[in-house]
Amino acid sequence: MPSILIKTADELARQRHAGELLASVFTMLDAFIKPGVTTMEINTRAEAFIVDQLQSRPASKGQYDYPYVLNTSVNEVVCHGIPKASEQLKSGAIVNVDITLEKAGMIADSSKMYLIGDVSPLARRLVNKTYEGMWRGIKAVKPGATLGDIGHAIQSYVESEGYSVVREYCGHGIGKEMHEEPQVMHYGKAGEGTVLQAGMVFTIEPMINQGDSRIKTKKDGWTVVTRDKKLSAQWEHTIAVTEDGFEVLTLRPEETIPD
Repeated sequence: MPSILIKTADELARQRHAGELLASVFTMLDAFIKPGVTTMEINTRAEAFIVDQLQSRPASKGQYDYPYVLNTSVNEVVCHGIPKASEQLKSGAIVNVDITLEKAGMIADSSKMYLIGDVSPLARRLVNKTYEGMWRGIKAVKPGATLGDIGHAIQSYVESEGYSVVREYCGHGIGKEMHEEPQVMHYGKAGEGTVLQAGMVFTIEPMINQGDSRIKTKKDGWTVVTRDKKLSAQWEHTIAVTEDGFEVLTLRPEETIPD
C-alpha cells in the first residue's frame, strides 16, 4: 500500500492558499446559483473564475478523462453528476457542487450544498444533518486519533437522525495529487484504522441518503444515484491534521467551526 504523505510546512502553506482560493469560488457562485440557471452555466462560470481571476487550475478537468471542472449532483444524485446545458435548476431542488483547485502545485477539494428556491422541510433537514455529520467527523481529527474515530462520529450521528451513509465512496488524502492515501471512510468503529499524525491532509466528504444506502451508476458511467430515488446530500472540506487538532483548509467566509 502506498504510504501516507506528510506535508512539509511549505507544502501546507501552498495547500492552504489553494483552499482559500477554492473557498472564494463558492463565494462567487453563491449569488449565481438560483432557479433557472443550468448546471453547465455553473461549470462555465466556475472555470472562467478559476482560470482567469484566480490564475489557477481546475484540477478535476482531465482527471480520469473527465471533461468538466466540477460535479453538480441534483436531488437523488449522490455524486459525480455531470453538468448539462439541458439541466435547469428548479425551485425545490437541492444540488451539491463539488470543485477542486490547484495552485502552485497543491490541490484543494471542497463541496457545498445549495438549496434552490423553496425547498421542502424534509430536504432542508437532510442537508443540515449532513452538514452537522461532516463537522462531527472533522472535530474527531487530532494527532493520535484514528480514521475509525472519524467514520464512527459521522455514522453514529446521521444514523441516529434516520439517515444512511453511502459506503462505496470515501474521503481521501490530497496534496500534489487529487487522490492520495489514506482512504477516509464515513463509517467505522472508534479506535480502529490508521492513527492520525500532524501533517496529514485529507478530505472528509460524507454522502448521506434520505432512504437506504444502496446506489447505482447510470449508463453515462459517471452519475451515481440512490436506488430508491430518495434524496442524497454531501458536504466536503479539505482538512489538515495539526499538532493539537485540525485546520480546515477550505473554510468559507460564512462558516464558523461549531462548538
